[in-house]
Amino acid sequence: MTAVFALATSLLWGLADFGGGLLTRRLHALTVVVVSQALAAVVLGAVVLATGGWREAGGSLWFAVAAGVVGPAAMLCFYRALALGPMGVVSPLGSLGTVVVPLGVGIALGERPGAMQAVGMAVAVAGVVLAGGQRMGGVSVPRRTIALTLVSAFGFGAVMALIAEASTNVTGLFLALFVQRLCNVAVGGAALYATVRRGTPALPGDGLPALRGALPALAFVGIADVAANGTYALAAQHGPVTVAAVLASLYPVVTALAALGILKERLRTVQAAGASLALLGTVLLASAG
Repeated sequence: MTAVFALATSLLWGLADFGGGLLTRRLHALTVVVVSQALAAVVLGAVVLATGGWREAGGSLWFAVAAGVVGPAAMLCFYRALALGPMGVVSPLGSLGTVVVPLGVGIALGERPGAMQAVGMAVAVAGVVLAGGQRMGGVSVPRRTIALTLVSAFGFGAVMALIAEASTNVTGLFLALFVQRLCNVAVGGAALYATVRRGTPALPGDGLPALRGALPALAFVGIADVAANGTYALAAQHGPVTVAAVLASLYPVVTALAALGILKERLRTVQAAGASLALLGTVLLASAG
Protein backbone atom coordinates (compact mmCIF):
# COMPACT_ATOMS: atom_id res chain seq x y z
CA MET A 1 0.00 0.00 0.00
CA THR A 2 2.93 2.35 0.58
CA ALA A 3 3.85 2.25 -3.11
CA VAL A 4 0.23 2.79 -4.22
CA PHE A 5 -0.34 5.81 -1.98
CA ALA A 6 3.06 7.32 -2.79
CA LEU A 7 2.55 6.95 -6.55
CA ALA A 8 -0.89 8.53 -6.17
CA THR A 9 0.89 11.42 -4.47
CA SER A 10 3.19 11.84 -7.48
CA LEU A 11 0.25 11.79 -9.88
CA LEU A 12 -1.75 14.36 -7.90
CA TRP A 13 1.18 16.70 -7.27
CA GLY A 14 2.30 16.46 -10.88
CA LEU A 15 -1.14 17.40 -12.18
CA ALA A 16 -1.51 20.16 -9.57
CA ASP A 17 1.85 21.65 -10.57
CA PHE A 18 0.91 21.48 -14.24
CA GLY A 19 -2.42 23.20 -13.57
CA GLY A 20 -0.81 25.80 -11.35
CA GLY A 21 1.81 26.51 -14.00
CA LEU A 22 -0.88 27.12 -16.62
CA LEU A 23 -2.85 29.38 -14.28
CA THR A 24 0.17 31.54 -13.45
CA ARG A 25 0.35 32.52 -17.09
CA ARG A 26 -2.91 34.43 -16.55
CA LEU A 27 -2.95 35.22 -12.82
CA HIS A 28 -0.44 36.40 -10.22
CA ALA A 29 1.32 33.40 -8.65
CA LEU A 30 0.29 34.47 -5.13
CA THR A 31 -3.32 34.84 -6.29
CA VAL A 32 -3.22 31.26 -7.58
CA VAL A 33 -1.79 30.01 -4.27
CA VAL A 34 -4.24 31.90 -2.03
CA VAL A 35 -7.43 31.21 -4.01
CA SER A 36 -6.66 27.54 -4.69
CA GLN A 37 -5.79 26.92 -1.05
CA ALA A 38 -8.90 28.80 0.14
CA LEU A 39 -11.13 26.65 -2.08
CA ALA A 40 -9.40 23.54 -0.77
CA ALA A 41 -9.96 24.74 2.81
CA VAL A 42 -13.70 25.07 2.15
CA VAL A 43 -13.88 21.48 0.88
CA LEU A 44 -11.78 20.19 3.77
CA GLY A 45 -13.89 22.10 6.29
CA ALA A 46 -16.99 20.31 5.01
CA VAL A 47 -15.18 16.96 5.21
CA VAL A 48 -14.05 17.65 8.79
CA LEU A 49 -17.63 18.50 9.81
CA ALA A 50 -19.04 15.43 8.08
CA THR A 51 -16.51 13.00 9.61
CA GLY A 52 -16.28 14.57 13.07
CA GLY A 53 -12.60 15.23 12.52
CA TRP A 54 -12.59 18.11 15.03
CA ARG A 55 -12.62 15.49 17.79
CA GLU A 56 -9.04 14.61 16.82
CA ALA A 57 -7.74 18.03 17.86
CA GLY A 58 -4.59 17.74 19.95
CA GLY A 59 -0.97 18.71 20.26
CA SER A 60 -0.02 17.06 16.97
CA LEU A 61 -1.92 19.80 15.10
CA TRP A 62 1.05 22.07 15.70
CA PHE A 63 2.82 20.01 13.03
CA ALA A 64 0.04 21.03 10.60
CA VAL A 65 0.38 24.67 11.65
CA ALA A 66 4.11 24.51 10.98
CA ALA A 67 3.48 22.92 7.57
CA GLY A 68 0.99 25.68 6.77
CA VAL A 69 3.55 28.37 7.57
CA VAL A 70 6.49 26.71 5.81
CA GLY A 71 4.57 25.74 2.66
CA PRO A 72 3.78 29.20 1.24
CA ALA A 73 7.28 30.43 2.05
CA ALA A 74 8.74 27.47 0.13
CA MET A 75 6.45 28.20 -2.82
CA LEU A 76 7.46 31.85 -2.94
CA CYS A 77 11.18 30.97 -2.88
CA PHE A 78 10.60 28.38 -5.60
CA TYR A 79 8.72 30.77 -7.91
CA ARG A 80 11.36 33.45 -7.38
CA ALA A 81 14.12 30.98 -8.22
CA LEU A 82 12.28 29.98 -11.40
CA ALA A 83 12.13 33.65 -12.38
CA LEU A 84 15.84 34.22 -11.76
CA GLY A 85 17.43 31.03 -13.09
CA PRO A 86 17.03 28.24 -15.66
CA MET A 87 13.94 26.13 -14.91
CA GLY A 88 15.71 22.97 -16.03
CA VAL A 89 18.12 23.41 -13.12
CA VAL A 90 15.75 24.87 -10.51
CA SER A 91 12.90 22.37 -10.93
CA PRO A 92 14.78 19.10 -10.32
CA LEU A 93 16.81 20.65 -7.50
CA GLY A 94 13.61 21.83 -5.83
CA SER A 95 11.96 18.42 -6.13
CA LEU A 96 14.93 16.68 -4.53
CA GLY A 97 14.00 18.22 -1.18
CA THR A 98 10.92 16.01 -1.11
CA VAL A 99 13.27 13.03 -1.08
CA VAL A 100 16.19 14.19 1.03
CA VAL A 101 14.31 15.61 4.03
CA PRO A 102 11.87 12.69 4.58
CA LEU A 103 14.69 10.25 3.87
CA GLY A 104 16.80 11.91 6.53
CA VAL A 105 13.90 11.82 8.98
CA GLY A 106 13.25 8.15 8.29
CA ILE A 107 16.89 7.17 8.69
CA ALA A 108 17.15 9.28 11.87
CA LEU A 109 14.17 7.35 13.25
CA GLY A 110 15.94 4.06 12.64
CA GLU A 111 14.65 2.99 9.21
CA ARG A 112 17.20 1.06 7.17
CA PRO A 113 16.29 0.43 3.52
CA GLY A 114 17.19 -2.93 2.00
CA ALA A 115 19.63 -3.36 -0.87
CA MET A 116 16.92 -3.43 -3.57
CA GLN A 117 15.22 -0.37 -2.07
CA ALA A 118 18.53 1.49 -1.93
CA VAL A 119 19.14 0.76 -5.63
CA GLY A 120 15.59 1.80 -6.47
CA MET A 121 15.99 5.05 -4.55
CA ALA A 122 19.24 5.90 -6.33
CA VAL A 123 17.78 5.16 -9.75
CA ALA A 124 14.59 7.13 -9.06
CA VAL A 125 16.47 10.17 -7.73
CA ALA A 126 18.72 10.10 -10.81
CA GLY A 127 15.58 10.01 -12.96
CA VAL A 128 14.12 13.04 -11.21
CA VAL A 129 17.32 15.03 -11.79
CA LEU A 130 17.57 14.05 -15.46
CA ALA A 131 13.85 14.73 -16.02
CA GLY A 132 14.64 18.42 -15.58
CA GLY A 133 16.06 18.22 -19.07
CA GLN A 134 19.10 20.48 -18.62
CA ARG A 135 22.56 19.78 -17.32
CA MET A 136 24.30 21.98 -14.76
CA GLY A 137 27.44 22.07 -16.90
CA GLY A 138 27.65 25.19 -19.06
CA VAL A 139 24.82 26.98 -17.26
CA SER A 140 25.69 29.99 -15.15
CA VAL A 141 23.33 29.89 -12.18
CA PRO A 142 23.46 32.87 -9.77
CA ARG A 143 24.22 32.01 -6.16
CA ARG A 144 20.99 33.70 -5.09
CA THR A 145 19.02 31.35 -7.34
CA ILE A 146 20.73 28.30 -5.87
CA ALA A 147 20.10 29.60 -2.34
CA LEU A 148 16.39 30.21 -3.02
CA THR A 149 16.07 26.79 -4.63
CA LEU A 150 17.69 25.01 -1.70
CA VAL A 151 15.45 26.89 0.76
CA SER A 152 12.36 25.87 -1.22
CA ALA A 153 13.58 22.27 -1.48
CA PHE A 154 14.04 22.07 2.28
CA GLY A 155 10.63 23.68 2.76
CA PHE A 156 8.82 21.21 0.49
CA GLY A 157 10.49 18.28 2.19
CA ALA A 158 9.71 19.71 5.62
CA VAL A 159 6.02 20.05 4.73
CA MET A 160 5.88 16.38 3.75
CA ALA A 161 7.58 15.30 6.97
CA LEU A 162 5.40 17.56 9.14
CA ILE A 163 2.11 16.41 7.63
CA ALA A 164 3.15 12.79 8.09
CA GLU A 165 3.54 13.53 11.82
CA ALA A 166 0.37 15.62 12.19
CA SER A 167 -2.09 12.72 12.53
CA THR A 168 -2.33 9.02 13.20
CA ASN A 169 -5.70 8.24 11.56
CA VAL A 170 -7.76 9.31 8.56
CA THR A 171 -10.17 11.67 10.36
CA GLY A 172 -7.24 13.30 12.15
CA LEU A 173 -5.55 13.70 8.77
CA PHE A 174 -8.56 15.61 7.44
CA LEU A 175 -8.34 18.00 10.37
CA ALA A 176 -4.57 18.41 9.98
CA LEU A 177 -4.90 19.20 6.28
CA PHE A 178 -7.68 21.69 7.04
CA VAL A 179 -5.53 23.49 9.60
CA GLN A 180 -2.60 23.50 7.19
CA ARG A 181 -4.73 25.09 4.47
CA LEU A 182 -6.03 27.78 6.80
CA CYS A 183 -2.43 28.67 7.65
CA ASN A 184 -1.50 28.57 3.95
CA VAL A 185 -4.25 31.09 3.18
CA ALA A 186 -3.29 33.33 6.10
CA VAL A 187 0.42 33.42 5.22
CA GLY A 188 -0.14 33.61 1.48
CA GLY A 189 -2.85 36.25 1.91
CA ALA A 190 -0.54 38.42 3.99
CA ALA A 191 2.16 38.14 1.32
CA LEU A 192 -0.36 38.97 -1.42
CA TYR A 193 -1.58 42.01 0.52
CA ALA A 194 1.99 43.24 0.92
CA THR A 195 2.59 42.74 -2.80
CA VAL A 196 -0.53 44.74 -3.72
CA ARG A 197 0.51 47.51 -1.33
CA ARG A 198 3.78 47.75 -3.24
CA GLY A 199 1.82 48.40 -6.44
CA THR A 200 1.57 44.95 -8.07
CA PRO A 201 -2.05 44.11 -9.00
CA ALA A 202 -3.48 40.85 -7.69
CA LEU A 203 -5.67 40.34 -10.78
CA PRO A 204 -5.00 40.79 -14.52
CA GLY A 205 -6.41 43.67 -16.53
CA ASP A 206 -9.89 42.15 -16.95
CA GLY A 207 -10.21 41.75 -13.17
CA LEU A 208 -12.82 39.54 -11.49
CA PRO A 209 -14.19 37.92 -14.70
CA ALA A 210 -10.77 36.34 -15.27
CA LEU A 211 -10.75 35.02 -11.72
CA ARG A 212 -14.29 33.64 -11.98
CA GLY A 213 -13.44 31.86 -15.20
CA ALA A 214 -10.41 30.25 -13.57
CA LEU A 215 -12.24 29.07 -10.43
CA PRO A 216 -12.79 25.45 -11.60
CA ALA A 217 -9.11 25.07 -12.46
CA LEU A 218 -8.08 26.76 -9.20
CA ALA A 219 -10.32 24.39 -7.26
CA PHE A 220 -8.73 21.40 -9.01
CA VAL A 221 -5.22 22.63 -8.19
CA GLY A 222 -6.09 23.18 -4.53
CA ILE A 223 -7.95 19.90 -4.04
CA ALA A 224 -5.32 17.87 -5.92
CA ASP A 225 -2.63 19.40 -3.70
CA VAL A 226 -4.63 18.51 -0.58
CA ALA A 227 -5.25 14.98 -1.79
CA ALA A 228 -1.53 14.57 -2.50
CA ASN A 229 -0.65 15.62 1.05
CA GLY A 230 -3.20 13.10 2.31
CA THR A 231 -1.99 10.19 0.21
CA TYR A 232 1.59 10.93 1.19
CA ALA A 233 0.70 10.87 4.89
CA LEU A 234 -1.07 7.53 4.36
CA ALA A 235 1.95 6.18 2.47
CA ALA A 236 4.26 7.19 5.32
CA GLN A 237 1.94 5.58 7.88
CA HIS A 238 1.65 2.28 5.99
CA GLY A 239 5.33 1.73 5.29
CA PRO A 240 8.87 3.12 5.40
CA VAL A 241 9.10 6.90 5.04
CA THR A 242 12.20 6.37 2.91
CA VAL A 243 10.22 4.47 0.24
CA ALA A 244 7.24 6.84 0.39
CA ALA A 245 9.47 9.89 -0.03
CA VAL A 246 11.24 8.65 -3.15
CA LEU A 247 8.10 7.43 -4.91
CA ALA A 248 6.25 10.66 -4.06
CA SER A 249 9.11 12.68 -5.57
CA LEU A 250 8.35 11.42 -9.08
CA TYR A 251 5.80 14.19 -9.68
CA PRO A 252 8.09 16.20 -12.04
CA VAL A 253 7.82 13.28 -14.46
CA VAL A 254 4.00 13.51 -14.34
CA THR A 255 4.17 17.25 -15.01
CA ALA A 256 6.47 16.68 -17.99
CA LEU A 257 4.17 14.01 -19.43
CA ALA A 258 1.13 16.29 -18.98
CA ALA A 259 2.94 19.04 -20.87
CA LEU A 260 3.81 16.54 -23.61
CA GLY A 261 0.23 15.30 -23.97
CA ILE A 262 -1.68 18.57 -23.55
CA LEU A 263 0.70 21.34 -24.60
CA LYS A 264 2.54 19.14 -27.13
CA GLU A 265 5.88 20.04 -25.58
CA ARG A 266 8.58 17.67 -26.80
CA LEU A 267 10.74 15.86 -24.29
CA ARG A 268 14.50 16.21 -24.74
CA THR A 269 16.50 13.00 -24.87
CA VAL A 270 17.74 13.58 -21.33
CA GLN A 271 14.14 14.07 -20.12
CA ALA A 272 13.04 10.82 -21.72
CA ALA A 273 16.00 9.06 -20.12
CA GLY A 274 15.08 10.58 -16.76
CA ALA A 275 11.47 9.45 -17.04
CA SER A 276 12.60 5.94 -17.90
CA LEU A 277 14.98 5.81 -14.94
CA ALA A 278 12.28 7.15 -12.64
CA LEU A 279 9.88 4.44 -13.76
CA LEU A 280 12.58 1.78 -13.33
CA GLY A 281 13.26 3.05 -9.82
CA THR A 282 9.53 2.92 -9.10
CA VAL A 283 9.37 -0.73 -10.16
CA LEU A 284 12.37 -1.62 -7.96
CA LEU A 285 10.92 0.18 -4.93
CA ALA A 286 7.46 -1.26 -5.40
CA SER A 287 8.77 -4.80 -5.78
CA ALA A 288 11.00 -4.43 -2.71
CA GLY A 289 8.30 -2.75 -0.57
